Amino acid sequence: MAGRIEDYALIGDMQTAALVCRDGTADWLCLPRFDSHAVFAGMLGTEEHGFWRVGPAHGSDEEPPPATRRRYRDESLILESEWDTSRGTVRVIDFMPPRGTDAPQLVRIVEGVSGRVPMRSALRMRFSYGWVVPWVHKVDGRTVAVAGPDSVWLDSEVETYGKDLTTFSDFTVAPGDRVALAISWQSSHREAPPLPEPEAALAATEDFWQDWVGHCTYHGPYREAVVRSLITLKALTYEPTGGIVAAPTTSLPEDIGGSRNWDYRFTWLRDAAITLSSLLRTGYHEEARAWREWLLRAVAGDPEHLQIMYGIAGERDLGERELTWLPGYEGSTPVRIGNGAAGQLQLDVYGEVTEALHLGHMTGLARNDYASLLQIKLISYLERHWDEPDEGIWEVRGPRRHFVHSKVMAWVAVDRTVKLIESGEVDGPLERWQRLRDEIHRTVCERGYDKERNTFTQYYGSRELDASLLLIPQMGFLPPDDKRVIGTVEAIQRELSTEDGFVLRYPTSATRADENVDGLEGDEGAFLACSFWLADDLAMIGRVEEARRLFEKLLALRNDLGLLAEEWDPRLQRQVGNFPQAFSHVPLIDTALRLTASGAYGG
Repeated sequence: MAGRIEDYALIGDMQTAALVCRDGTADWLCLPRFDSHAVFAGMLGTEEHGFWRVGPAHGSDEEPPPATRRRYRDESLILESEWDTSRGTVRVIDFMPPRGTDAPQLVRIVEGVSGRVPMRSALRMRFSYGWVVPWVHKVDGRTVAVAGPDSVWLDSEVETYGKDLTTFSDFTVAPGDRVALAISWQSSHREAPPLPEPEAALAATEDFWQDWVGHCTYHGPYREAVVRSLITLKALTYEPTGGIVAAPTTSLPEDIGGSRNWDYRFTWLRDAAITLSSLLRTGYHEEARAWREWLLRAVAGDPEHLQIMYGIAGERDLGERELTWLPGYEGSTPVRIGNGAAGQLQLDVYGEVTEALHLGHMTGLARNDYASLLQIKLISYLERHWDEPDEGIWEVRGPRRHFVHSKVMAWVAVDRTVKLIESGEVDGPLERWQRLRDEIHRTVCERGYDKERNTFTQYYGSRELDASLLLIPQMGFLPPDDKRVIGTVEAIQRELSTEDGFVLRYPTSATRADENVDGLEGDEGAFLACSFWLADDLAMIGRVEEARRLFEKLLALRNDLGLLAEEWDPRLQRQVGNFPQAFSHVPLIDTALRLTASGAYGG
């Protein structure tokens, strides 16, 4: 049975990632890319769907014991889990070496600390998300599992044996003993991958992360949280292209037992754009440049048909389907791969992309003429379509509406492009687009604002609220001291906050039948990004101490390794949604930077 979402640790090689539970079980791993078929899909089903457990030996009728403690080694993505047992203490070191063009590897080194501890490795490989049982056999002393185009090779410093369609190793470690096991992926038609060199790979992986973290320019009071979030964002970046996945998982539910289960192993322009902002402001210009190049390739040749998301190499076809053989995380079905929202119209994306390009220009990224040309083409499209209804930032599956946030971000797109033209960097219809900017602003303030309640609303004519309205002052649409901004912040606090003070995206239970916005059944938890946005807004409107308290409450929701999922379930008091979530870690960084700049921090 899978653990709670917050029981998992992330390890990865900047091309794919594994999730390892407290009991030493790797329950999720896609090979060779983030969006490839899973080899271990036990997190969305049972052990029958693939797993790899390394930990102290236990009886067949006993649950595997959770680690007594675990941590990342310094500022790295190397996981160290320790068990104190009746026979002694043992440590398991898990990591995936940054691979470049080499074969992907998951390496597990067992180290004796005290006493003599019996250990067991149990490896059950299942290809195609647990659907295909591979042919497992020995080749030159190595264990290989083959099915279709895939092969996974197990190399172990201890003897292995097969039983119940599982590969086992039983061994004992004493103080100073180090036993390494590793799996490597290779296309099945190619020759075997090179033998792993676990100790050398461990040293190289540690050096990589030390060097990468050394470029961080943030040294404020929240450094631990910021650096862990930056490492997580780096781990979610597909190194060959610079694309950033929203999360390395699919179908972890927003509502335990419900149907709000989506595949997040793609690059959302919105997520990637705000990630670029955080990277630029913390010293990571190379990652920001790589993302901009990814964007230009993904959009090339068809900027008027901008998708909200793409594959990690820029793929456009992300067709959604259901995996009916998987029972889902804690019975949450359906399990989906692909994402049908890729075809939605979300006008806010034009604003986020333009803001990212503008920020790159303002912070010294080397000039790219095509980036400026793309920006002009995007606004030319937006000029003709900004006043159309769309599906909005939350990818609702109900009817299109005139979402206020979408219009605000259309204003952002035009505003930043006007500034680009005013700088003399590019030519464009300056006066016409200045008038367009004013028209969008005036229309939003007239049609998206409820004068009686002194708040902006979710969409034109609605009385419902939406947490995306918190971005109005952050995007510069209105100044923080504007009474309409303050009224909106206070209304969201009053109507969209949980008892703990965290923020829901929007009401999922409409007060009127025609306001069932998302078209879905069930509920969801507090959206963590929105809760960070509230902390930002509170600081901006002068309620700095309140902002700090909320921020530190949000930090306390992270798991013991500093990781956040998409949402927090206030009823169950647990993390929900895909994990770890870039869209949670980016605003964490942003809020830390804002509070540090304001001097609002404890201790």
